[in-house]
Amino acid sequence: MLKKLFSHTAIYGFAPQVVKVAQIFILPLTTPFLTPMDYGVAGVVTAVVGAVSVFQSLGLNMILSNSFYKSPGQYKWLWRQIYAFLMLWNIVYALLISIIIWVFIPAEAQENRIWIILLNVFPLVFFGASGNIGNLYYQLKQKPVQIVVRSVCIGFIVLGLNLYFIRFLKMGYMGWFTSAAISSALLQISYVYPLYFKLGLRPIFNFKRKTVIKSLKVAGPTLPHFYSSYFLNSFDKFILKILGVPVSQIGIYNAAQTPGNLMASGVAAANQAVGPMLLQCYKNDDRIGERKLNFTVFTCVLIITSLSALFSKEWLPLLIRSKGLENIYTYAVIIIMAYNYRPMYVAANQRLFYVEKTKALLKVSTTAAVISIVLNFILIYFFGIVGAVITLFISLMYMGYSGFFIKEFKESKGTQHYPVIWLLITIVTTCLLYFAVELDVKVKVMILMAVLAGGFCVFLLNKSSALKIKLKK
Repeated sequence: MLKKLFSHTAIYGFAPQVVKVAQIFILPLTTPFLTPMDYGVAGVVTAVVGAVSVFQSLGLNMILSNSFYKSPGQYKWLWRQIYAFLMLWNIVYALLISIIIWVFIPAEAQENRIWIILLNVFPLVFFGASGNIGNLYYQLKQKPVQIVVRSVCIGFIVLGLNLYFIRFLKMGYMGWFTSAAISSALLQISYVYPLYFKLGLRPIFNFKRKTVIKSLKVAGPTLPHFYSSYFLNSFDKFILKILGVPVSQIGIYNAAQTPGNLMASGVAAANQAVGPMLLQCYKNDDRIGERKLNFTVFTCVLIITSLSALFSKEWLPLLIRSKGLENIYTYAVIIIMAYNYRPMYVAANQRLFYVEKTKALLKVSTTAAVISIVLNFILIYFFGIVGAVITLFISLMYMGYSGFFIKEFKESKGTQHYPVIWLLITIVTTCLLYFAVELDVKVKVMILMAVLAGGFCVFLLNKSSALKIKLKK
């Protein structure tokens, strides 16, 4: 099982890193042509689009996933009906996005308002549901290569388009929006042929309304839960705008989230790989396998984020060369470490999804969202973007760990994961790294060697103990 976890994580996470490595060489070529204002406009537009992004799939992915495991012989019938419903719904969803962008777009981007709207809604109206259904199918079938080949190819297209639009055409923030629209449409189109002609997942537009309504009733309570991720990751930029923080300052904060987004994509790859395996563990009531999977993911994520944060002062200036963004590493350390919440979030809440205790998720997500909103208004008012960074860390930690303590998790006989210990380890490590990032690079290299040596020793001890158990048997 662990071998499959690492192989699938490698395919989901490290294979796309080929694109990330290419991006490392692209960033120095594009960032000199970008300003804090460009980052600010992009951040605000992304935030306002994120305000309705949760409604794109209406939480129906949970219904699709559960039917895949609970009704392996009949799930396609349900999938085809939901597929058709989502295609029709995306037209309404695109209208919502258009209104949101029209109302809240920054003054600095007013002249391009129509184009920004069109670039955001075009891929959704025509192809959005196909990308969603196709990606989910291959993830649940545990065929990561199908997903990764697409993401790698599209990733290189994005890099090429960004270089062309930003460096050569000098389009600024419009370069991002244009390349994102083209690449999104291509990715979603790539799923149409296999869905229609290979997998037999053509949409049934004459779907049974009762079936869709029943699915929406179960999935409905998850919408506020998923909506909380918007409040945690994007709404802070909206609050910065409301409180009158200059767009250039919002741009600095948005740029500081770039390394955090890289970490988040890597963590998401591990979670994408572990998700189907956890569902199998729940089905077989394999508590030992479940805990082993979650602990392995968390440990690996903690080590990778810690080392990335430790050396952020050295590697960030090599990538982001825009004037005014030289010292964003001080914010990046905390932002990077905040994403250690995700493995424990999955460990607690994946079980609640499986047993369809969806209303219980609101206790985790809604509270985290309220904490984020309240703290952002208070701390941003007094400390500016520093307050947004601190709020992000606190809110994500609550989101990641609170699920272990709610009544429904205990009633579902959730597996013990020792969340308090892992939370303390994360907080202490983050505090140490905030100061250690300023150390001399030689000292950092010594810390790196010590961590690697420690990790190798633990690996040998685990392998030795596993061998002894095997010999006893």
